[in-house]
Amino acid sequence: MSTEPPKPPSARLTSMDAYRGFVMFLMMAEVLRVSRVARAFPDSTIWQWLSFNTSHVEWVGCSLHDMIQPSFSFLVGVALPYSIASRLAKGQTQLALTAHAVWRALLLVLLGVFLRSVGSAQTNWTFEDTLTQIGLGYPILFLLGFRSPRVQWAALVIILIGYWAAWAIYPLPGPEFDYAKVGVPPDWAHHASGLAAHWNKNSNLGSAFDQWFLNLFPRGKEFVANGGGYLTLSFIPTLGTMVLGLIAGGWLRSDLPAKRKLQKLGFAGAVCLVLGTVLHFAGVCPLVKRIWTPTWTLFSGGLCFLLMAAFYAVIDVRGWKWWSFPLVVIGMNSIAAYCLSHLIDGFIASSLKTHLGQDYFKRFGETFALMAQGAAVLLVLWLILYWMYRRKLFLKI
Repeated sequence: MSTEPPKPPSARLTSMDAYRGFVMFLMMAEVLRVSRVARAFPDSTIWQWLSFNTSHVEWVGCSLHDMIQPSFSFLVGVALPYSIASRLAKGQTQLALTAHAVWRALLLVLLGVFLRSVGSAQTNWTFEDTLTQIGLGYPILFLLGFRSPRVQWAALVIILIGYWAAWAIYPLPGPEFDYAKVGVPPDWAHHASGLAAHWNKNSNLGSAFDQWFLNLFPRGKEFVANGGGYLTLSFIPTLGTMVLGLIAGGWLRSDLPAKRKLQKLGFAGAVCLVLGTVLHFAGVCPLVKRIWTPTWTLFSGGLCFLLMAAFYAVIDVRGWKWWSFPLVVIGMNSIAAYCLSHLIDGFIASSLKTHLGQDYFKRFGETFALMAQGAAVLLVLWLILYWMYRRKLFLKI
């Protein structure tokens, strides 16, 4: 680790909290059930566009909803230089910081497992959710936080190329492979051929790893495949996304003029977007969020750079902060927002029906009843976070 004295801690970036609040709002807004409403308007371009961007794509491609997890992961990296500087300024040693980082990683993994197990008959030992994926890669990210940008970029290259090579080398399934057994129709539209076939759903290196690894844990029945194609090993390229955020955080915390910071963020975003797109269409590696391909790390990371630049330019450079307050309330308590939306949204919905009447939301029409109910749940969740914000109650790990 570096022994150079750290720079003094910088002021907290409102744009970082607003960006985090924006992506958490997108996650919480799932209660609006936009896609269900859109089914009633199959010929409406606007409703179909809203439906697409409030849902995950089936395999290849990207919607706004697909940017929630990479943005959250990216922002973990952005925040790390500020966190390290703040703790060092308080007199904590690097050894103490490292111990805390390992403890934080463990808590994130266990919290992710806990939330995935709610309503299950036993602990659901899977490791593909947002918190767990971040936790698995966080100790390495933390160590990179003490290294130079050159080392961070080198680590990113090693992570992405090494992960790509491991998948490309792993043998393709034979002609007798039973796709139906792993939950994939043999004639599935997203089956790729050639080199890209190494990333086909549930017949890849990551799937083979999970068929071994996840069955080491107690479970009701043997794990065969994840229905969505999600994987434990995705934490490795997710670490790449966090490293991109770490690099962005270093730029933002530096003494560079704001204009130069924006140029760096914009240029990095454009390069990552172009590189990810080219690799996808060249057939080198498909753009798939569900298995977090290296191409997805680059493409989504590029969008994260641009979104961070936009929030930073508007809020911290231009000083237009007033509009972002509702997002900041969420972003400053993102772990609480994540837990609340996974634990009590159903309880809030049933309570609203109890006290307002079982048919209260039907006054908005059958088509919009669920959306109106979701909007009420979303408001209650925000008010809880606002109450915590006013009392400076922030859930941190």
